[in-house]
Amino acid sequence: MRRAVQGIGGTFAVLLLSCATTPPAFALPPPNRELYWFSWWELQEKVWPLADGRGVTVALVDDDGPNKALADFRGAHILPVVNPGARDKKPVKIYHDDPDHGNGMASLIVGQGHGTGMVGVAPKAKLLPIVNQHISYLGTAEDIRYATDHGAKVINMSIGWPTERPCPEELQQAVDYAVEKDVVLVASAGNESRVAAWQSWPANCAGVVAVGGLNGQVKPWWKTTPGRYVAVAAPADQISDINHQGELKSGSAGTSAAAALTSGVVALIRSRYPKMPAREVVQRLLATAKDTGPKGWDDMTGYGLVRPYRAIVDKVPSNAPNPVYDRVPGYKHPGPKIKQPITPEAERGKVMPAPDSETSLVWVIAASLTGVIATAMACFRVHKRGHKDHAA
Repeated sequence: MRRAVQGIGGTFAVLLLSCATTPPAFALPPPNRELYWFSWWELQEKVWPLADGRGVTVALVDDDGPNKALADFRGAHILPVVNPGARDKKPVKIYHDDPDHGNGMASLIVGQGHGTGMVGVAPKAKLLPIVNQHISYLGTAEDIRYATDHGAKVINMSIGWPTERPCPEELQQAVDYAVEKDVVLVASAGNESRVAAWQSWPANCAGVVAVGGLNGQVKPWWKTTPGRYVAVAAPADQISDINHQGELKSGSAGTSAAAALTSGVVALIRSRYPKMPAREVVQRLLATAKDTGPKGWDDMTGYGLVRPYRAIVDKVPSNAPNPVYDRVPGYKHPGPKIKQPITPEAERGKVMPAPDSETSLVWVIAASLTGVIATAMACFRVHKRGHKDHAA
């Protein structure tokens, strides 16, 4: 009996070794060293083994779209650029005074790194680029409804208008529509610093995750626009992304990047927990943020730096603060509560009791055989998926 167990154990070990030498589910080039948030967030080491964005559509609302022909987008799932406000059916032309903005935001979310090493936070997410070349709050409202009706689970809005007015009614109604459809909306807080009483549309709309900016020292970026509605913060200074020619642009700054990176993090959470309601996704994002400004919430960085790994593995109390959704009048929680996830640390702590009889040995053998079969199937899936991604 012991020899049988040892034989099964040896077979199991061989299968595990073969998996260890198999290419991972997806292999991307190392990110460019200028992308310092990769070391902050340990995306490759800790996050991507749990979630990489697959299964989630991120809508990118901007005034231009990405150049899908670039090497850094090779293998990315980017849908055709659309313009919901267009009065005709002609293909969307990409032109603007700043023609690289949408391209850069796309690279922060779904970049593949095959050209400059520009790797996105959620490289396996699907990107829906929505262009409004004469961007306005009415156009953005239409874009939000289009994205919601076409499968987006995250809407990134690295756009904004300095204003002293509250969110326009038409825009707020579009946000309400997306919230009711279980979509997470993310917007940049703005780059006006503390100028008068300025705030920013659509960041100040109820139900939107407004993202402030941080510098490379994890301190508030000096130009980030404060507001009572700011929820979290992300890198906004010394940002690198790519232009429409596929060249790496270094040293730029703005909360546009902070919003795009946060949208990528939200895509990771939704990829890990596809049945988790948007309200709980946002609650998890806020509860696991790292305090970065004055102690507690502050009007420049909100609850602090978003942390994807902590947002995925930590247990978050059901009564944790969620001011983003508390501001939505009459919002009702969609569906049942989701069970708190088990952390990888807890999973590793589980052990099988030692067998104390021949009957127990039989069960060990059965369990080992099940493990062998499961491992073989996993290896097959890994080989198959790795081959597919390599071909892409």
